[in-house]
Amino acid sequence: MDKNTEFPMNEFELKELINKGEGHHLEFKQEDENNNDFAKTIVSFANTDGGKILIGVKDDGTIAGVSNADLVMQRIGNIAYNNCEPPITIIQETITINDKTIIIVNVPKGTQRPYRTNNGKYYIRSSNVCRDASREELLRIFQSSKSMFFDETPVSAGISEFNFESFKKFIKNYFILEIEDETDLSNYAKNFHLLDENQVPTITGILFFGNEPQKFLPQARIIAAAIKGTDIAIEPFDKKEINGTIPEMIEDIERFLKIHLQTRHKISGFDKESFEELPLTALREGIVNTIAHRDYTINAPIRILIFSDRIEIRSPGLLPNTVTIESIKVGGSHVLRNPTIYNMLVKYKMVTDLGSGVRRMIKLIKDHTGKEPILELQHNEFVVIIHRSK
Repeated sequence: MDKNTEFPMNEFELKELINKGEGHHLEFKQEDENNNDFAKTIVSFANTDGGKILIGVKDDGTIAGVSNADLVMQRIGNIAYNNCEPPITIIQETITINDKTIIIVNVPKGTQRPYRTNNGKYYIRSSNVCRDASREELLRIFQSSKSMFFDETPVSAGISEFNFESFKKFIKNYFILEIEDETDLSNYAKNFHLLDENQVPTITGILFFGNEPQKFLPQARIIAAAIKGTDIAIEPFDKKEINGTIPEMIEDIERFLKIHLQTRHKISGFDKESFEELPLTALREGIVNTIAHRDYTINAPIRILIFSDRIEIRSPGLLPNTVTIESIKVGGSHVLRNPTIYNMLVKYKMVTDLGSGVRRMIKLIKDHTGKEPILELQHNEFVVIIHRSK
C-alpha cells in the first residue's frame, strides 16, 4: 500500500491519492462492476503487496460516488469472504466529497498467500493491472509463504529417470545399510522427499539421483569461465558448461578451479610443499552454499567467473525473506530456500546444519589473502567476489 495514505484517510489525502492515478497499489472501480472483477482485484493485491480499491471513482479519476454505501460495503465484504480462497480480511471506510460517497477498500498483503478466486484463478498485481500469476511467480509465492518448498515439487519425469542404484549407494554410505527391496528403497526416497506419493521424482530427487537432471531442469547447471583480464566483455580462453547431479557438478567445478588457480611449490630438504593461491576449501564452501540456496525458479545457471584479479560466484535470485548480507556475514541467518536440497547436502557432509558456511568461507579467505570477500546483490543475482592473491 501507499505508505503515505494509511487508513483512516481524510478528504485531502483521498484527493491526493486520486490525482496520482491508478498504480501498483491503487485501483479505481465503480459499483456496477461484477463480483468476479472485484474478487480478482482483491486477490491480486493480497498476493502481491497489498493495495486500495476506490469504489465510486471512474478510470479517469472522476468522482462518481456510490448509490448506497452500506449495501456496497456489505457486498464487497461478502466477495472477500465467499469469492476468495482462503477468505481475505479487508478494512473498508467511506469519505464523502461534494455529496458523493467513495468507499475505500484496504486490502493488506495476505498472510495465507497464495490466494485465488473461487473459479480457481491466481492473480497478482503488475504495475496498474491485475494478471494471471505465472507458474514461477506462483511457486515463489508458495515458497515465500512457506506453504511449500519448490525443491519438493515433482518434475515431469517418470520413475525410470530416478537412479535407484545411485540412491542405494547413498543409503549404504549414510545408514550403513544394504537395501535390495525396491519397495523399501522407494519408501526411503519418499521419506527424503526425493519421490512424491505417486512415485514421481521431485526436483531434489532429480538433482541428486537423476540420470539426466538438466533434461528436466536446464537452469540447474553451472557455467564456468576463465578470462585473461578483468572485464567480462573479454572472450574467455576456457569455458565449460557443467551438468550432472549436484555431487558430480561440485567435483567438476573443483577440477576447473584447480586447473586455473595457481599453486606455488617450495622445496624444503627432500620434501615439496604446496601453497594454494586461494584455499579450495573456502571456494568449495562458497559454491556448495550457492547450489544450496540459489533460486531454482529462475531460468538461469550459476556462473563461476575466474578473472585475472578475482573470482566471482554468481547465484540466480535475491536473498530469501528476512535474510540480509549482514546476517549472512555474522552467521546468524539460517533461513532455507531449499530445505530438502540442503538436507541432502548435510547427509553428504558437504555442509553443516549451522548456517555458518559463508562466515567460515570469509574467515578462511581473509586469513589466506588478508582480504575479505565482497558480498553484493546485483540486479537479480547474489554475488560473491573473491580477490585473487598476487
